[in-house]
Amino acid sequence: MTSGQQKTENRKNKSFTLVEVLVYIATLVIVVTVISSFIIWSVMANTKNKVMAETLDNTRRAIEIMTHEIKEADDVYEPTSVFNSHPGQLSLETRKYLPIGEILTYIDFYICDNQLCLKKESIDGASVNPVILTSEKVEVKNLTFSKIISGDVPSVQIDLTLGYKDATGRPEYQASVNLQSVASLRSY
Repeated sequence: MTSGQQKTENRKNKSFTLVEVLVYIATLVIVVTVISSFIIWSVMANTKNKVMAETLDNTRRAIEIMTHEIKEADDVYEPTSVFNSHPGQLSLETRKYLPIGEILTYIDFYICDNQLCLKKESIDGASVNPVILTSEKVEVKNLTFSKIISGDVPSVQIDLTLGYKDATGRPEYQASVNLQSVASLRSY
């Protein structure tokens, strides 16, 4: 072999064929697709976890506040309470948060603008704006109260379902949490 032929032969050995280039490109495309799919899946799973946590935290907090107030209440005020249907309302007679000169006041739990609200009488007896117990990211799907009488002390069962507000329709933004709790009024 002459030196010219040897150089041409070395160039052929060092260069890529079209098939090799296509195999490298296909492999690169597959690797990039797998990595990007994993990243997209991770972001969606993280979003779903945050949505579920937000919904669950709001539901738990609302149930805890309601059960605490029920346990501290003297009685259920039935004329304004709505039992066994959605949207329910619970009105409690209590000695907490008393207006000046009063011996009894009222606390109400109800839905206002798809959120769970708590309304207390003010210290001076004036009307007070409701306190919203749930974040603007969730909405009340079901709020039902049931009065249970066992013995001398009444109890209230709460059935609360909150859903994440989802304007997109994407599955990672869909979450709903239903919690039930029973609390007995204090006996005195």
